[in-house]
Amino acid sequence: MNANPRQEPIPERPPSIVPGRGERGVGGAETPIVGWPARLELWFARRGAQTVLARQHRHGPLTVQRTFHPEGEVCHLYLLHPPGGVVGGDRLELSVDLDPGAHVLLTAPGATKFYRSAGAQAEQGHRVRVGEGAVLEWLPHESILFPGARLSARTRVELDPGACFIGWETVCLGRPVIGERFALGTADLGLEVWREGRPLLVDRLRVEGSESLDTSSGLRGHPVSATLVASGTSAADLATARAGLAPAEGLLLGLTLVDDLLVARCLATAVEPVQRTFRALWGILRPRLLGRPACPPRIWAT
Repeated sequence: MNANPRQEPIPERPPSIVPGRGERGVGGAETPIVGWPARLELWFARRGAQTVLARQHRHGPLTVQRTFHPEGEVCHLYLLHPPGGVVGGDRLELSVDLDPGAHVLLTAPGATKFYRSAGAQAEQGHRVRVGEGAVLEWLPHESILFPGARLSARTRVELDPGACFIGWETVCLGRPVIGERFALGTADLGLEVWREGRPLLVDRLRVEGSESLDTSSGLRGHPVSATLVASGTSAADLATARAGLAPAEGLLLGLTLVDDLLVARCLATAVEPVQRTFRALWGILRPRLLGRPACPPRIWAT
């Protein structure tokens, strides 16, 4: 059970917000899109043999389902964004804190969709702190950017001594399944992993229309880009991961070790081979790093 959760009702979306455009005013002029801010703060703690969601605070349309404990100790939790999409001017902020010894697996029911903007930029920020000896598995679905979307997104992970993080992030530019390209729009994406105030990884991807998609120094024509990181790894873990992954059609994959941080990068023609590859990699690394077999969230099967 959650201890003392603090919750606020989800307000209705302002009527002036329509995915991809504003309202038409007097004379046919388009009114500015009104942004819809949302913030969710989660605190996890160890209570006896289990990790629990000890406290939460939310404002706007970000929330969570009830916690699950299919492995006993580990707290599985699903992040929800009920509107189903993000438009220009919206701001989504997530803050996650794990007390020492906590173990949490965070995922979501489906992809986050960023719709075409009439000019305003959407913002998404994730700040994660993993306490001493705690474990966070960050396993969201992909972010889909519709043509014309404008997005600035940052994820920062801060690790205390002995903390472990396994996580991935995937961005799909356009909808390749219907042949749609991200010919217009911008994406400024950042992923950072820090330990005790020292950066282990500071990664940034900037996309501005079709030029960034096609150049050899860009995405080489691949609409899907993804990164997986796992802390506390060794050269033996890297070798085992490389040996255990089968080649996938339409996917370019590279794995490397930065200090004790394993970094896997993908470029792909579709999301599905990235999902299969990263879930397989998670299945290889989880027993080695955490002493647990992979336990896929139930929602992945729905």
